[in-house]
Amino acid sequence: MSELQSSGTTPATGCGVKVFAGVALSGCCLLLALFLWLAAYANTPGPGTQEEAVVLIPPGASFTSIASILAEEGIIQEDIRFQLLARLHGMADRIRAGELVLNRGAKPLEVLKQLGTARVVQHPVTVAEGLNIKEVAAIFASGGWCGQQEFLALTGDADFIKTLGLGEVDNLEGYLYPDTYYLTRIPAVDAKKIMAMMVGRFFEVWKSLQTGGADRHRTVILASIVEKETADPAERPRIASVFLNRLERGMRLQSDPTVIYGVEGFAGNITREDLKRPTPYNTYVIKGLPAGPICNPGREALAAVLKPVAEQYLYFVSRNDGTHQFSKTLREHNRAVYKYQKRKQQ
Repeated sequence: MSELQSSGTTPATGCGVKVFAGVALSGCCLLLALFLWLAAYANTPGPGTQEEAVVLIPPGASFTSIASILAEEGIIQEDIRFQLLARLHGMADRIRAGELVLNRGAKPLEVLKQLGTARVVQHPVTVAEGLNIKEVAAIFASGGWCGQQEFLALTGDADFIKTLGLGEVDNLEGYLYPDTYYLTRIPAVDAKKIMAMMVGRFFEVWKSLQTGGADRHRTVILASIVEKETADPAERPRIASVFLNRLERGMRLQSDPTVIYGVEGFAGNITREDLKRPTPYNTYVIKGLPAGPICNPGREALAAVLKPVAEQYLYFVSRNDGTHQFSKTLREHNRAVYKYQKRKQQ
């Protein structure tokens, strides 16, 4: 009996071992094939030559959508293996949204690394010194960053202005600091964010100046006039001294740029009628400062008002070369006007 049992068991055990070994071998071969399949893809450069490309990854996009976007942009070949590699390396849920700078011609694993560390594109937008709020709004609207009318409406929105720390003013003219700003499509910016950025920059510059307790709004108004009166930085402290001396003596400022600001749809040539037209900005008619700033001044104009030259200048006239002749008396000024206006007519 024992012999019969022995002879019946041995063949069954041997058969089971062989089946297991066969299955294991098949599994190893399958894993090896899968590994080689993935490795071949992972080490194959993407289409195109080595060059940078800007790729927009929308917020909340699935990795399947991201892979399709990358394929459309020529960063990778569209292949299920890209998604498999991403999941194996734990990258599928770690891709940030934005306009990312990636390299064409990179291997898939390199692309995955880039997606985690890629530089987000920042678009420079430059606002020059001396632009008014309408001109500033046009710059941002032309770049598609916000609507022009939305921007202009917010510049006079009392509740919004208070959130910016400027509750004492009724308009943001003068406080949209001229500078180069770097904006991103994702995260998206809008008119409020742009203005908050510009006003924040104004406060940074204001705090960096030696203000000596000067009235901020008064300084901004004067600086805006100085900014429009001359493009020569060296002249700004002298221009500022003229207007400060006039205010001290109770004289009208008689600044052409303030008149122009108050004329709706100004055609480009100031007339005698413009000089006589009563507006809150016509400093030939009103005494003291205009109703508010007439543009957005830069650091040098602000500094010029805070620290003007110690001279008793009361007048200036253009030399027709971008500079001005300054005078302390009306007689000197009249001679300068005759000299330079006659030269201009010749």
